[in-house]
Amino acid sequence: MGKGDKKSKKGKIWRGSYGVSRNKKGIKSRLKRISSKPSAAPAAAAEKPKAKRAPRKKDAAAE
Repeated sequence: MGKGDKKSKKGKIWRGSYGVSRNKKGIKSRLKRISSKPSAAPAAAAEKPKAKRAPRKKDAAAE
């Protein structure tokens, strides 16, 4: 089941054809769903960045 196989998905991609294992309708509808979703990047940018922790102070008794 490789590039030369007419019935496999890999073979369909290699040949540039469509069929049961790689149907054009399914591909187009999947791409349409992905592009219509609002991206999560603006929501993540609105969050406050985490504050960095201050370095620990050494005890005077330890030295």
